[in-house]
Amino acid sequence: MIRILVADDHPVVRRGLKQILAEDPELAVPAEAQDGHEVLALVRAHPWDVVLLDLTLPDRSGLEVLKEVKRERPKLPVLVLSIHPEEQFALRVLKAGAAGYLTKGSAPQELVAAVRKVAGGGRYISAGVAEQLAIGLERSDRPPHEALSDREDEILRLIASGKTVTQIAAHLALSVKTVSTYRARILEKMHMSSNAELIHYAARNHLAD
Repeated sequence: MIRILVADDHPVVRRGLKQILAEDPELAVPAEAQDGHEVLALVRAHPWDVVLLDLTLPDRSGLEVLKEVKRERPKLPVLVLSIHPEEQFALRVLKAGAAGYLTKGSAPQELVAAVRKVAGGGRYISAGVAEQLAIGLERSDRPPHEALSDREDEILRLIASGKTVTQIAAHLALSVKTVSTYRARILEKMHMSSNAELIHYAARNHLAD
C-alpha cells in the first residue's frame, strides 16, 4: 500500500484528490494537511511514501515547505500539484527537490500514474518540462525573473499582486527592512527602478495570481 499525505488548503480539492486516488486499491490517503505547519507535523510523526503538495498554502510558501520536508526526510518523494502553469514553477520546484510537478488541470489518470512513479523512486515530468530541462538552462535569452532566488521570486509575485512592503513583511513573517532589501535586490537584478515596472513585467509574463 502506498501511503500518501495530501496537502491543500481547500477541503473540496482534498476530497476530490482522495476520491481519485481511492480508485486505485494500492493507494491510501490516511491523513490530510491544510497548511504548511500541518504538513511538517505529519511528516515528522508518520511514515509516508509520497507527499502530494499544493504550492499555495495559507501560512507559508509551498516551496518553503517542500525544502523543509526534504531537509527532514531527504528520501521522501514530494509531488507538487499546482494551479500555476508548468513554465512558471516546474523547474524551480524540481531544483528544490520535488520528484514531480503536475498542474491541477491534469487528468485523474495522470495524477495516479505520477503518484505511482514517484513512489517507486522515479520522477514525473511532462514532455514540456522535459524539454525545458533539456534546453531551458542553456538559453541565453532566459527571462530576467528566472535569475531570481526563490524568496525574491516569491516577493516579486506578491508585489505584482498589489501588496505593500508592510503587507508582504507580515505575510512572510519578515521585517519591513528585510523585505525592502529583497525589493531593492529584485529591482537591481531586473534592471528596473520602480514597483510599477515590476507589476507591468509580472502582468506581461503572467506572474501575478
